[in-house]
Amino acid sequence: MTSSELWTRETADRYDAEETETGMASVAVLGPTLDFLAELAGDGRALEFAIGTGRVGVPLRERGVPVVGIELSEHMAAVLRHKTDEETLPVTLGDMATTVVPGEFTLVYLVYNTISNLLTQDEQVECFRNAARHLSPGGRFVIELGVPPLRYLPPGQVAVPFDVSERHLGFDTFDLVEQVLVSNHFTRDPADGTYRRDNSRHRYAWPAELDLMARIAGLECERRVGDWDGTPFTQDSPKHISVWRKPT
Repeated sequence: MTSSELWTRETADRYDAEETETGMASVAVLGPTLDFLAELAGDGRALEFAIGTGRVGVPLRERGVPVVGIELSEHMAAVLRHKTDEETLPVTLGDMATTVVPGEFTLVYLVYNTISNLLTQDEQVECFRNAARHLSPGGRFVIELGVPPLRYLPPGQVAVPFDVSERHLGFDTFDLVEQVLVSNHFTRDPADGTYRRDNSRHRYAWPAELDLMARIAGLECERRVGDWDGTPFTQDSPKHISVWRKPT
């Protein structure tokens, strides 16, 4: 069992549509991501934890990288299956902390804050161990994760807005003791002006904590940048792309 929230079919369908609307699935956004991952995969295979609807996995496979996915939600996997068949991109239903698929990989990766869906530190450690279990010697584990925006919290405040627009209001609320944030979304329907409310829970972690998880799993930090295009990671970076390597 996993602490991750299970996505419904309605959410899966909406998620895929919103990726297109916001440009997250565009060539301009995905290009640097695919370049980064394809270079690390080399001539080997790639395994995507929590592959979702295939925003990254499908175009990476189209680049010529053999991709395998693990996905907890059967509804997310069903949306992906409309884009490509099982033979081209195999997907195993299960959680990313414990599910094992056959073979070894030169690359295992997690994008767009997905490791935060695991709501306990123990599960996040197991995710690193599971990545190491699948990697061939010299293989890499890559995570894209936001830096917790706690610098924006004055004393007594527990909420930080991250998007305020006519169509969408988004803010995170923080439990600083449990190291959990709730991402809250109010999205306006342009057809009738009504608002839909959604929220999801996440366990945030600092880069240094992830490095310790990697060490527990026998992985070594190789590189950390601020974005897929190689932007340097600084104290002001809102997110990081981290690469850990399995020793040969």
